[in-house]
Amino acid sequence: MQDPKLIPKTQDLKPNTHNQNMTGLVYKSTGSWYTVKSEEGVFMECRIKGKFRIKGNKSTNPIAAGDLVDYELDETSDITTGTIHHIHDRKNYIVRKSVNLSHQMHIIASNLDYVFLLITIDNPPTTFNFIDRFLVTAEAYGITTILVFNKIDTLEGATLDEQLHMQHVYHEIGYQCLRVSSTENKGVEELKGLMKDKITMFSGHSGVGKSTLVNALEPSLHLKTKTISEQSKQGQHTTTFAEMYDLSFGAKIIDTPGIKGFGIVDMEKEEISGYFPEFFKLKDQCKFNNCLHKEEPHCAIKKALDEDKISWTRYNSYLKILEGDDEHYRTDIYNDDRIASDETRNK
Repeated sequence: MQDPKLIPKTQDLKPNTHNQNMTGLVYKSTGSWYTVKSEEGVFMECRIKGKFRIKGNKSTNPIAAGDLVDYELDETSDITTGTIHHIHDRKNYIVRKSVNLSHQMHIIASNLDYVFLLITIDNPPTTFNFIDRFLVTAEAYGITTILVFNKIDTLEGATLDEQLHMQHVYHEIGYQCLRVSSTENKGVEELKGLMKDKITMFSGHSGVGKSTLVNALEPSLHLKTKTISEQSKQGQHTTTFAEMYDLSFGAKIIDTPGIKGFGIVDMEKEEISGYFPEFFKLKDQCKFNNCLHKEEPHCAIKKALDEDKISWTRYNSYLKILEGDDEHYRTDIYNDDRIASDETRNK
């Protein structure tokens, strides 16, 4: 695989001179307030003072769930809060394209050991194109993704065949796949084993059962869940911000809002194929070093495609990413403005 994208260095907001300086892990970021858990296990609501930008990073949000930060206590008011002045360097992070600013990215979470992408076949449907966009971004930023086929208890006949085919495609190229049913407790113990002592994240479309699965892993959390809208067959989002939870079996899980689209950011056309593992293994056999695997002669990827050694669904996803086909990402419900207005209306 290609080297993961360089993780940008962070910068201090001001010198670290306060005698009440503390270090903690960000559990929730709402855009203005950040819930931070100190090394002693104390939760503190924190803010950042002034502008806080990360060098070389066109991110719309300076701090995300999973960040390790330094902060100072502010005891000038009746309620003690914190002021964040430094973000520790990230080992990785997962991003999506900003909804309103197409040339910027929004960091969903950072410092992840695994990300679990939850997939459902028809309630709601998860497409190859969506999965491949997510996987390409995770590969680019150095994050191991495990595919979790959820709600397997609802599958039969054609939908079961479709799920097994999709699982086969990704298993063949090296992705670990799990089959899970929260309601019937299938695959949950295996999932727990992978999560133990790790920081992980659940992601996927609204309605794929992220919160329900977290509740199955840790029933005492009682995360809010909703049913699928029968009218649109789209999930109704129940999580408005990415938030980390401590689980009793030694895991930390970041639950995230559902995603409708997943726009690709910060990639040159020539590097995209490097984030498809089955393409990367063959690309050195292409005649041209800058081969885009479209119309070029003596292309090893096209040859493997003709020989059914590469999945056509994966190749079609590659072409759409290559052509910049990001029309669906703007419906992504990570829209902070919409979330804020929704919360205002619900008060």
